[in-house]
Amino acid sequence: MMANRVVSRIFRRSGRLSLSPATRSVSYAPPSTQYPQRNYSLTAPAPSSATAASVTDASSPPPPQTQSSKPQNVYMWGTSKKGTIPMNLLQEATDASSGGMFSGDEKIVDHPMRLNLEDSVLNSFFPFFNEKKDGGSGTASLDKIYCGASGTAMVLNDGRCFVMGSNKNGELGIGDAKKESTTPVHLPLPDPVAKASLGPNFSALLTTTGDLYTFGYGGSRINGMGCLGHGNMDSKHTPTLVNSLIEDGCYASDVHCGEYSMTVLTTEGEVLTCGSGAYGRLGNLETTDQLYLEPVELMGAEDVTQIAGGFAYSLALNSGGIIHAWGRNNEGQLGTGMGLSADMYAMESLPRPIEGLLEGRKVTRIAAGHTHAAAVTSDGALFTWGMNATHEPKQETTLLHTKIIDVACGKNYTLARDEEGRVYSMGKGKTGVLGLASTKASSYPILVEGIPEGEKVVSMSCGWAHASCTTELK
Repeated sequence: MMANRVVSRIFRRSGRLSLSPATRSVSYAPPSTQYPQRNYSLTAPAPSSATAASVTDASSPPPPQTQSSKPQNVYMWGTSKKGTIPMNLLQEATDASSGGMFSGDEKIVDHPMRLNLEDSVLNSFFPFFNEKKDGGSGTASLDKIYCGASGTAMVLNDGRCFVMGSNKNGELGIGDAKKESTTPVHLPLPDPVAKASLGPNFSALLTTTGDLYTFGYGGSRINGMGCLGHGNMDSKHTPTLVNSLIEDGCYASDVHCGEYSMTVLTTEGEVLTCGSGAYGRLGNLETTDQLYLEPVELMGAEDVTQIAGGFAYSLALNSGGIIHAWGRNNEGQLGTGMGLSADMYAMESLPRPIEGLLEGRKVTRIAAGHTHAAAVTSDGALFTWGMNATHEPKQETTLLHTKIIDVACGKNYTLARDEEGRVYSMGKGKTGVLGLASTKASSYPILVEGIPEGEKVVSMSCGWAHASCTTELK
C-alpha cells in the first residue's frame, strides 16, 4: 500500500505545481497521460449513512451498502432559508400548534418535524420521481438527506440526487441562471450518488463507483484557487468529474468541502487536499495553493478511516483511534490547545495529533462544525472542543451514564446519538437547530424529545443552520 502511495504521489506531481499566495501566477503543462475509463458499475443503492466507506483494496471502488428494509421516517428542523428545509413536505408545517416561527424568507422550525414521504406527495415534490435511474424497477423512495452550509441534497434509493437552497456561488450545481432554488433540482450523473458535501462556496458529489464530481466557485488569486481539484481556478456551474483521481487510479470514499479547500479520503486510507493553502488548511506546511488533489504527506503512514472538516480546518482519524488536525485554530477548533488566549491567526500547517483527555483512548467517530469539533470514544464518551469555549477536548460529563455511538456538528451546535437511538443537542440555538422547541442556547447536551419514543435514530446530518435525522421503528 505504501509503495502504491509513493508512486501515486510522484505521478500526481509530474506536470503540476502549487501557487504561492505572494504571486498567484502560474504556467502549467498538463500530463500527457490519457484518463482511463472505469469499466464497472455498482447497482446497489447509496449508503444509508453519511460516514466514510470502509477502507478497501485500491483495486476496487467503495463497497456497496444495502438499504434497511425497516420502515423509515425523516425529520428536519432549524432555519429554512431559500428552501433548505422543504416546508411543503413537513406534515406539521401548517398546523398552528406545531411551534416554530415563520416570517419572510427565513422560517425557523425549532423542533423535529416529520417529512411526508407518501408516494403521492413525493411524486409531486420531486421531478420525475417515479422514473427510476436507468429504467430500473421498484418503488422510488427518499434514502438520505445531506444538510450543507446553505443548501440541502436529497438522495433517492436509486442514487438520484436532488438539491435545493442557495446557488449564489454555483454551489448547487444547477447552472448559473438561478441563484437559488426552493424546489428540488435533479443533478444527473452517470452513476448513483453515495454522498454529498455542500460547502459555502462549492460542493462535491461522491458516487458509488468512487468517482468525485465538484462544482461551484473555483477560487481567485485573493481567496486561493484550486478548490475544485481541476487544475485551475475556473468555476463550474454543473457537476464536473475530477479526472485526476481517475488518472491516478484513486477511488474516493469520503469528501469534505470547506470555505476554499477540499479534503478527500481514498479507499486506500490516504488523505488528499486541494485549494487554498492559507492558514495551513492543506496540511503540507506550505501556505501555497494546490490546483490538484495532493496527498497530505505526514498522513501517508497512517491508515485513515474517517475525515471531517469545518470552515478552514480538517480532521483525520486513523485505525488506531488517534485524531490528527490541521488548518485554522482561531477558536480552538483543532483541539491542540492555544495557551492562555485565542489568536485570530492561530493555525497548524502540519497534521498534529489531538491529545489531552483523548490520550490513551480510542476514538471511533469524529465530526467537525464551522469552528468546533467533537469525538466519540470506544467506551461511548463524548468530547467537544472549539467555539472559543475550550481549546482541548472536554468530556461532556452529563452523558457519563449514556453510551454515545455517533456525533455530528453544524455551525455552533452538536448532535449526539446514543446506542438506543436517542439524540441529544447542545450549542447555540438561535436558529432552532437544537430541536428543543426553543431558540435558547445550551452549554450541555439535552435530549431531543420531539422524536417519538417508538422510533430510533439511525443517521444524522448537520448543516450550518438546519439539521435532519432518519429513524427506524424499534
